[in-house]
Amino acid sequence: MARRVRSTIFSRSIQRSLKALTRSAVRAGTKAVKQALRPSKPVARKRAPAKTTAARPKAVAAVKLPNGFTVGVAGAQRYRLFVPPGLRQTAGLPLLVMLHGCSQTTEAFAASTRMNQIAAKEGFVVLYPEQNKLANLQGCWNWHQSSSGKAQTEADAIFATILQVGQRHAIDPRRIALAGLSAGASMAALLAVRHPGLFRAVAMHSGIAPGMAHSLAGAIKAMRGHSVAAPLLPLLAGTHLPALLVIQGSADHVVAPSNGSTVAQLWATREAAKPGQARAVQRGARYPATVTDYKARGRLVATLCDIKGLGHAWSGGAASQAYSDPKGPDASRMIWAFALKQFAKVAA
Repeated sequence: MARRVRSTIFSRSIQRSLKALTRSAVRAGTKAVKQALRPSKPVARKRAPAKTTAARPKAVAAVKLPNGFTVGVAGAQRYRLFVPPGLRQTAGLPLLVMLHGCSQTTEAFAASTRMNQIAAKEGFVVLYPEQNKLANLQGCWNWHQSSSGKAQTEADAIFATILQVGQRHAIDPRRIALAGLSAGASMAALLAVRHPGLFRAVAMHSGIAPGMAHSLAGAIKAMRGHSVAAPLLPLLAGTHLPALLVIQGSADHVVAPSNGSTVAQLWATREAAKPGQARAVQRGARYPATVTDYKARGRLVATLCDIKGLGHAWSGGAASQAYSDPKGPDASRMIWAFALKQFAKVAA
């Protein structure tokens, strides 16, 4: 009975989220949702074409991995899921969706961010969707391929995965947050704009705003900071974007630092928010940061955290991992603290 009630609550949340889509997105999103909600069936194996080493993603039964990880598939979207061992699932649990950057795997991203350790201590579930190398040889999310529709298709596949995981586990639909690094940050922002009703918070670490590029050539220009600021993708009237946390390094030579302030300003403009007084923050010997909040009538719309000396790497990440800098302030803890503040408003 409890599972049926959770499913009903989550279904209602889905309906509210779908209302925020444009007509074209509704058609693509509805197809993905139906596929995700359809009961799983055995998949007949097909012989691979001759003289090829590429294999199509296939359904994989949940396999227990070290440190509480399980691996699964929603449609064609592979993912890893971390549920803290011993965590009771009788009540709605918070969910944090983590989108890796280029040349990263879900395991490497989890190791770099150490988000699973925070989840085990704080009691929330972490979902790591993984990009298919057949979709992008570098493992990048195709956030910029909006002209061809590839970006929207990938965003809807991730969206459907979130819905499926939400129904299979005791996820509270009112407490879902989203975070990503680099290409993962850009895809996170695209998801937040396409499905604003599903997320309470979104964190972009070294990413680029939606609408800044629509092709590979445009993405390269945007990464270099040469693009012209474009409006965010259209939202239905009366729809609010989820609160945004932007983390950007001043020494980033892959994604120009100006992209951080650009996305924060675009978010603020859409929500009619104004910047407050910037404040300096530094903990111990870690890189110093300048933090600026954008608010509209007392409501936090966006926070920009500009970290001096940080390159294209996860701030405060594990030293043993690529794209990870332990000298920066702990981005993982910042993201969870930011999400918690937004979750607290649900009960208020």
